[in-house]
Amino acid sequence: MKKRMLIFSAAILLFASCKRNESEQLSGEQPALSKNGTLSLANTPAAAPNTFKVFDQILFYDGYAATVTAPVPADVTRLSNSKYIKKLSTTDLSKLSNSLDIKVSITPYCDNYDRIGSVGLSFIPKNSAFNENIGKNIEVGRFITPFMDKNKTPNVAPYLFSTDNVANLLRDAGVRASYDIYVVFNLFGVPYAAQNEISGCGGHNETFYGTIEFVNKSGGTDPATAVQMIPIANEKDLDNYTANNTDQVGSSKKTYTINLPSAVTDARLYLITSAHGANSGGEEYVRRDHNIYFDNVLKLTYKPGGKSCEPYRQYNTQNNGIYGSVPRTASDWSSWSNWCPGDAIPIREISLGNLTAGNHTFKIDVPTAVFKDKQGSIRYSVYLQGR
Repeated sequence: MKKRMLIFSAAILLFASCKRNESEQLSGEQPALSKNGTLSLANTPAAAPNTFKVFDQILFYDGYAATVTAPVPADVTRLSNSKYIKKLSTTDLSKLSNSLDIKVSITPYCDNYDRIGSVGLSFIPKNSAFNENIGKNIEVGRFITPFMDKNKTPNVAPYLFSTDNVANLLRDAGVRASYDIYVVFNLFGVPYAAQNEISGCGGHNETFYGTIEFVNKSGGTDPATAVQMIPIANEKDLDNYTANNTDQVGSSKKTYTINLPSAVTDARLYLITSAHGANSGGEEYVRRDHNIYFDNVLKLTYKPGGKSCEPYRQYNTQNNGIYGSVPRTASDWSSWSNWCPGDAIPIREISLGNLTAGNHTFKIDVPTAVFKDKQGSIRYSVYLQGR
């Protein structure tokens, strides 16, 4: 999101700052997703259909406008112009194999900028009305849309996430017995630039079409015992100038305490992070070390980016300042780019080994982050899964 009109940068940052607060202490009184015990695979055949669509060409609208009333498929609910949910039926769940990819396809309508989209899961207590405040919510995939002109081709941006751990979670008999499982599709966009820049977009408030497919594969394995999953943080923002987004104003770290009701074997963290801030010197354009701690022990240091964005140039059919008019070298891209418009954000898996019951801590720390002019943030999601 480089060299764009200031109004759009400010709008995106305002949206990022308006996320609701979340308690840092995840109480042990909240039940884990399943109790320890033998995993039952009744009605979960190993041989499953290759793919099935969860959402099919769902239409997103202006994220700042009043929620539209346009019809949606009978099994889909529009929570806002930028957010849809769908409950996975017993039939849907029975189609899942033990190895799963999640495929997302985005087609432009009247938003020609790079936006943040995500795929999430909400585990709602069985037979309860959907309410994220009572659910266990995790992000399982994040992507950035290209700068796209709907009148040019290619006009579909594809993303693929390898999520075998999600297959294990969705196939677990205890999880299915305790929770209704919803897929959450987020894509916040606005049509204002396209209304003036893209032919056929005058007066339109539609932004993107989106499709999510579950792609079954062979070769996976089911855990020998029941799956446990503990959400830690879901689509939160880290910065150094907002009290709720940092442990202490002036620092760029955030700590969470989680409680494990029972011991967890082969525990792993699943982490997604992306830096945003399109102002001059913003966090989008500076690659920084990210440090991940568990129980105050450094588990991973990584620096996002470091790859060429040229493979995704083909999807950026709208002229923009990120890609420019001529190809960049790999060293040029790796000198500043944290992510590519048109690419998926990596899911980082961090092995923790076996964990005892009781309290533990997770911390993300980006010590050199500046957040120039008190703008921008590092958006992150993390959950713990084991058995």
